[in-house]
Amino acid sequence: MIKKSSTGHEPVHFLAGNMQILRQRKGLSQEEMALELGVKRASLSGYELGHAQPNLEVLVVLADLVQIPLDILIRKDLSALSEKALTDLEKGVTIDTDGKKLRVLSTTVDQDGLENIELVPVEASAGYTRGFADPDYIKVLPTFRLPFMPRERKYRTFPIKGDSMPPVSPGSWVTASFVQNWNRIKDGEPCIIITQNDGIVFKMVTNQLEKDNTFLLCSTNPAYEPYAINVAEVSEIWRFEHYISAELPEPNLSRDELAQAVVDLQREVALIRNTMRPKV
Repeated sequence: MIKKSSTGHEPVHFLAGNMQILRQRKGLSQEEMALELGVKRASLSGYELGHAQPNLEVLVVLADLVQIPLDILIRKDLSALSEKALTDLEKGVTIDTDGKKLRVLSTTVDQDGLENIELVPVEASAGYTRGFADPDYIKVLPTFRLPFMPRERKYRTFPIKGDSMPPVSPGSWVTASFVQNWNRIKDGEPCIIITQNDGIVFKMVTNQLEKDNTFLLCSTNPAYEPYAINVAEVSEIWRFEHYISAELPEPNLSRDELAQAVVDLQREVALIRNTMRPKV
């Protein structure tokens, strides 16, 4: 059996549903699948319903049968994956959220061997989704240095479109640091997400990997609704460091200024009411 976590809550695991999904994708009946695993049909039915847990020996046989790592079988909700992501998974293309496998990151260095900050121009941003791992694409990007940035991180600068993330205005440039382990992204962190379908996205991120293998992307502009993106659709993640803009943010009123504004507004309302009162 899988024990409760140290917090006292049930651990998130998806083995029951995943076993049923993979059996059906292989076109096997419960009887045929049970035979492959060396268990009784009734036992397999209990596994798929979540009424029982297979022992380690059965889990190892299952992982070998479907060619999917055991930790993914237990901890990842396969029903949340797209058809392409599921197919890739069955072909051995696993989702490396913790960065244990070496992520391909093409970079450039200056004459002293120090890493540059590559800038992705607006006109080249659409191609970044395809060229982010291509050294030939990266080496032609403009580069610069920010001497006050810590050298132990890898940085890249991206153009910002739209008004979904104030005070970062459209036309700004966000410099971000490369994230190797996506599991370490904290809720509410602003990040540049490189997506397969939507290109370069700048959002506040809520980490939902343990829950359903997704990131919830939120805007600071309340006019934009939050939405979830499956981790299989993510190519790179860069953590926000700072931004450059040609526009000054709107000044925030102090408490005294805000109070005075309210008083002025009340006076104006009272004046309007007086002028609208019928004369006796």
